Amino acid sequence: MSIYSNCQQKIAEKISSNSEELASKWTDWHWQLKHSVTCVDTFEKLLDIQLNPLERRKVELTLKKFPLSITPYYLSLIDRSDFRNDPIFRQAFPSPKELKVEKVDMADPLAEDHDSPVPGITHRYPDRVLFHVSNVCSMYCRHCTRKRKVGDVDSIPDREQISLGLDYIRNTPEIRDVLLSGGDPLMLNDLYLDWILTELGQIEHVQVIRIGSRMPVVLPYRITNELVEMLKKHQPLWLNTHFNHPREITSSSRQALRRLTDAGIPLGNQSVLLAGVNDCQRIIKSLVHKLVENRVRPYYLYQCDLAEGLSHFRTPVGKGVEIMESLIGHTSGFAIPTYVIDAPGGGGKIPLNPNYLISLSTNKVILRNYEGVITTYQEPATYEEKFCDRQCSGCDLQLNLEDGEERDVIGIEKLLSDFDETISLTPSENLRMERRNED
Repeated sequence: MSIYSNCQQKIAEKISSNSEELASKWTDWHWQLKHSVTCVDTFEKLLDIQLNPLERRKVELTLKKFPLSITPYYLSLIDRSDFRNDPIFRQAFPSPKELKVEKVDMADPLAEDHDSPVPGITHRYPDRVLFHVSNVCSMYCRHCTRKRKVGDVDSIPDREQISLGLDYIRNTPEIRDVLLSGGDPLMLNDLYLDWILTELGQIEHVQVIRIGSRMPVVLPYRITNELVEMLKKHQPLWLNTHFNHPREITSSSRQALRRLTDAGIPLGNQSVLLAGVNDCQRIIKSLVHKLVENRVRPYYLYQCDLAEGLSHFRTPVGKGVEIMESLIGHTSGFAIPTYVIDAPGGGGKIPLNPNYLISLSTNKVILRNYEGVITTYQEPATYEEKFCDRQCSGCDLQLNLEDGEERDVIGIEKLLSDFDETISLTPSENLRMERRNED
């Protein structure tokens, strides 16, 4: 049996004239990158399709702002018989709708640049940072929240730039979790990535390192045995990938995932809810089932961000809640992602789930399940506060925690705590508070 499909073979033959070496070239990730499709002419030639003149002119205008890059592998997954409606095509090929910028759209919707204490670092949550180690991807996804960085000439930070981020992490002891992101960190060569991971591994307070990569989806041949052997040296290491549609889970991507999981690297998946791609209960359920079958834990289902040019991809939040209703109770709990909005302005991820709490009183909680059954949970008749008063520094419970020191709290946790006297959190521009200050 051929190691690739007839469609892949035809595309490879059109790219390369030496048919004897096609098989080995096709699975060489360097060859894939070298022959990435970056113009409409090549796209039409390789797929044997043709855009109409008006459509082509609009696409060319789009490319002046948002460039095109598709790996031959991912291109081969497009259904040519109905390519305009194909979910692979819609994620990879430019649409004139990308030039429509709504009033709510933002170049940096998550305020990553504002939460950047040093170049390459986004520090939003107390104990973890995002470390941008590359602005280059093997494919430019049309729904990318970092479209502002696509095609950045300063694409691969050098060691001096990376060292600034490493120094910040070294000097910030509350950081226990580092997520390597980009672009795609796996666009770095093995030696350079090994150096970054080694430096991070030598920082005592860094407990876990994560890599965010779409390579298993768009260029699975990047997951080589050599790469995996290198990654194995840096445990505990996690990898989150980005499958949006079950058609993306192919024999090649399965092999890539198997290499990673067999090496003991836990895998998660972050999908984005995209109109015309996966905004369907059956599609998402099929996707999460295929993921767990391949030992990948569905992690997040993102509401599409308010990045410039993504309005045609955005669905109502109600569609996401509807999809979650079709998952919760209807499939295994570990196959259900958390549906989130990454809050505009840098507020972080906010979970959005169907409401199962109907009401509550001092003695009872009223709940409903996925079937619509309404039930009650009896609260304890007595609850002694001394069981856990959150006075951690003086706690006499036998928890044997290594870090039992008191810690600062923020947000809702501050209001719930017993050791902080704060009774409300008030926005800085609250008019009522301003009037009080004037009196």
